[in-house]
Amino acid sequence: MNNVVPKSNRLWWTLLAAPLLALILIVLASVYFGIVTQGQNVEAMPQMVADSTPYQLSALQIWLLFILMKSMKRDGMTWKDLGWKIGEGQQLWREVIIGAVPGIVLALLYVFILSPMLTSLQQIWDYVPAGELFTALGASLIPFAIADVLLAPFVEESIYRGYGLTRLLGKFSQPAAIAISCFFFGILHWTGGFWYILLTGIIAGGLFVWLRMSRKNIIAPFAAHLALNIVETIFIVMTIGG
Repeated sequence: MNNVVPKSNRLWWTLLAAPLLALILIVLASVYFGIVTQGQNVEAMPQMVADSTPYQLSALQIWLLFILMKSMKRDGMTWKDLGWKIGEGQQLWREVIIGAVPGIVLALLYVFILSPMLTSLQQIWDYVPAGELFTALGASLIPFAIADVLLAPFVEESIYRGYGLTRLLGKFSQPAAIAISCFFFGILHWTGGFWYILLTGIIAGGLFVWLRMSRKNIIAPFAAHLALNIVETIFIVMTIGG
């Protein structure tokens, strides 16, 4: 019997892995704290699970990296195939700057405009209470920084603007491939709430995919993603500390 997963199925499973694994990690955390507390502190369990979010994010990024590498191996793809390369006439430092500048602009836009807007929209309606996201992310700052700064930009760009977008462009038109890539990048962040999905999928995802398509590499969107996440991490640290 042939147990090899078809390429098309592997594409969708790779793109869906993040939100599914995030749900699994939440369930596992709930089970773990249920065992630790022996079910005697049920009221405190939701907060315990929320406080473990940074550790869940770190585990998620590592898990996703292994899934990506397995999918690449099965499809015979290399890191260069994903876009980790400098094109003819391009320079590494220039690609980093081209990506980092709009990343910083988006980060400042997020801090001063989009974040307050997100909070206001969550107060109207969302399945995540307003302000809960920042509290959960800032519960353990070191693992959060590891997940958000050291792992997420590389892993997520490799999956969504690298492996995913490359494979999608081979199956769909460019606008459809871009839209699908942004959609899956958005639902990756489903634990942040409905409006956070739209924010990350459309605005952040839109910027990253534009850089990927215009520069023909992942280095520029990676730099933008990294710059955004560094500022986001500083913002959350200051928010929690303040």
